[in-house]
This record gives sequence, structure tokens and C-alpha cells, in this order.
Amino acid sequence: MTTAGIALAAAAVTLVLVVLVTALLLRARERSEIRMTRALGELGSRMESIAHELGDAISHVQTENRRQQVIGELGTSIDLDEVLERAVEAAALIPGVDASLVRASAHDGSVVGAAAGLEEEAIERHVISGPPDGGEVRAVSLSYLYPSGSADRSSIRSGLAVPLFGEGGESVGFLSVYGTTTDELSERTLGDLELLALRVAPAVANARRYSEARQLADTDALTGLHNRRTFHETLSREVARAQRYGRTLALIVLDLDDFKQVNDSFGHLAGDAVLAEVGERLRSVARSADIACRIGGEEFAVILPECGLVDAEAFYQRLATAISTKPISEIGSVQFSAGIGELRPDDDPVSLFERADRSLYAAKGAGKNRAVADGA
Repeated sequence: MTTAGIALAAAAVTLVLVVLVTALLLRARERSEIRMTRALGELGSRMESIAHELGDAISHVQTENRRQQVIGELGTSIDLDEVLERAVEAAALIPGVDASLVRASAHDGSVVGAAAGLEEEAIERHVISGPPDGGEVRAVSLSYLYPSGSADRSSIRSGLAVPLFGEGGESVGFLSVYGTTTDELSERTLGDLELLALRVAPAVANARRYSEARQLADTDALTGLHNRRTFHETLSREVARAQRYGRTLALIVLDLDDFKQVNDSFGHLAGDAVLAEVGERLRSVARSADIACRIGGEEFAVILPECGLVDAEAFYQRLATAISTKPISEIGSVQFSAGIGELRPDDDPVSLFERADRSLYAAKGAGKNRAVADGA
């Protein structure tokens, strides 16, 4: 082989080697890029997972901080409604809980409550009690089964309730939580709920004591109606509310006719009995929204929200019937006069009261045992 042939063969071999090496390098590079791409993908997924975990952890810390804040605020309120609202807010923040409810008895025996994640009707509708034998329980576990196809993802499926114990150890209500999954609420949930109940119960007791003291301060001892101070405070509030929202408001001022003769003829104890009975009959015809008050010796007043002159006159007739149809103790029949005022755009509490009071004097001057309304 000639020198030129040898050189040509060597060049060919070199070319082949270059091609092979290049191919190997390209393949290695491709494999490296694939590995790098896969590693970057795995790293991205891991970073995303870490971000989710970090977000969940931050959310959990924020929720727990809020729950502890609400629990800490329980003892700072003396308003029973506010205490119950904070109780259900704290309960709803317990992990795994979707809704909460509390029912408790007020100092007067009425039932009050609050709910979170539930309609207000649930407070009246959902009554929890202990076992039928009257035994004391740590908690009540609830499980709800629905007809096929009637439940959705928001349906309550499980619940836990713990009793709230008063200072004497008696149960004054229940604090309950609910979940929308088929899994029963955990033992940890129960523990958190019990710890919360230990904070709620004394807060409820404090609010009940304050409510009772406030009621005594706001109530006329003889008739059980609101007293004069409460009357003026409430009238100011109702006048402001009616003017703000463009609502109607009426006021009736009542005075028993010739009441001095009752005291002179039968004595002051008999007079007190008459006043107490009139107060009871006044309550019997009043709506839950009406505010009935004793504002002086034999003088009464009724604030009628969302009412005009016609409604107030109808109220007077109902009260007259209630008082006249049945004798009062040994006194027999009792008559009274009334003055009626309706809120005007330029009124304030004083002008409305003075106008109703002038109407009362007009009724007295016209022969008593009657009602006189604005402008009559």
C-alpha cells in the first residue's frame, strides 16, 4: 500500500472514531439532560409539596392562635350572648370540626344559645341530653345516618357534645361540635372540647350573675316590669333606631284612674296588689318586642316598636279588656286613662314622651277611662 493509501485509511479510521466519540458524547449528554430534567421535576414536585406542607402548617398555627385568642377572651365578657358566640367560634376552630353549637340556661330559666357553621334554627331544634336514666356522662357521641341519596358533602354525619357544669355541679347546658365526614371525631377532638368547656362554664356563670344583677337593677320590684331608668334608656335607643331605618314607633303612657281612693279605702298593701296585678295583665297583652315599664306610682308606659297610632289604640283596647273582664282582688274593677304618641321626623325621646304625656292629661280631662292619641 502506498503512503497515500495508508494516509487515506488513517484518515477514514480517524473520522469513524470521531463520529463514534461524538455519538457517544451526544448520547451521554442526552442521558444527562434526561436525568437532570427528571431531577428538576422531582425537585419541583418536592418543593411544591414542601410549600403545601408549609402553607398547611402556617394555616394550622394561625387557626390555633386564633382559637387561643378567642378562648382567652371568654373571661373578659360579662354578656351571655357574647360569651356563647365566642364559645362556638373557639369550638369551630378545633381541628377536624366543621360546625359547633352551644345551648345554656339563662338565670331566669330560659334557654339561650349560639351556633357556628349552622343555621340559627339549629339552636332551638337540636336538643342534647344525657342518658335516660339520668346518669352523669363525660360526653355524648352522635352519629347521623341519612336515607340513600339524601345527604351531600355538607351534611353533618358525626358529633360530640360535652356538658357545661355550673358552680354547684349541675349541668347548665351542652357544648357540641360536628363533622361532615363519616369518620368519628377523634379522642383528641374530645380532649380539646373538654378543655374548652372548662373555660366556657365559668364564663357562662359570670355572665348569668351579671345578667341577673342587671335585671334586678332594671326591674321594678313590685310589678316585675322595667323601671323608669330603663324606660328612658330604651326609649332613646328605640327612637334612634326608628329614625335611622325609617321605622314607625308608638308610645303609650297609662295612669290608673282615682288610684288614691284605692289606697285611702283599702290601704297601701291592697294598692300594691292592684299595681302588681295590672303589671301582670299588661305583660299578658304585650308582644315580645314591646317594652312595658312602670315609670311612677300608678303610671305605666309601653314602647311599641314598628307600630303606629292605630296599633297603639288596638293595644289600649286589648289592655282595657284584660283589666276589666276580671276583678282585681277585693278592689273590683279598675279603670285607667292613656295618652298615645307616634314618632314624628323631628322628634327626640323627650318630645315624644311629653306629647304622649300631654295626651294622657287630655284623656283625664275628658272624663278618664279612655285613650287620647296625637292630635285628638
